[in-house]
Amino acid sequence: MKTFVEFRSKKFPPYDGEEEDINPGLWGKRLAEYFVENLPAHGIEPGEIIAEDWGWYIPIPNDGISLGLGCGHQYGDDDEFLCMTDPQLPIVRKLFKKIDATPQLLKLTEAIQSILTSDQDISEISWREP
Repeated sequence: MKTFVEFRSKKFPPYDGEEEDINPGLWGKRLAEYFVENLPAHGIEPGEIIAEDWGWYIPIPNDGISLGLGCGHQYGDDDEFLCMTDPQLPIVRKLFKKIDATPQLLKLTEAIQSILTSDQDISEISWREP
């Protein structure tokens, strides 16, 4: 299942001082805020954005499994971004059982695709497996 999406946009420059919250050369808070603003229109209510060393994490309250979206700038050009779902694979192991997260991941990836493709300031959208 393709749960990583790369794309280009000049729409999400870093905030001043954002690198103090995450690793140098990485950012994406504006991108995370963009998804927090747009996901509810797709029936997904995100939680509060969390700073990670690699970028920004958006938890998505969900029954049964932890679900979220990671967002960040890629090393390279200033307009290269990557988003990845959490979990990255549809089968989640929880104690002694396997949980199929396919329905939750499909809903999330379809929402992301719709948000990205409907924005003329976002280009070169490319999905891949983890």
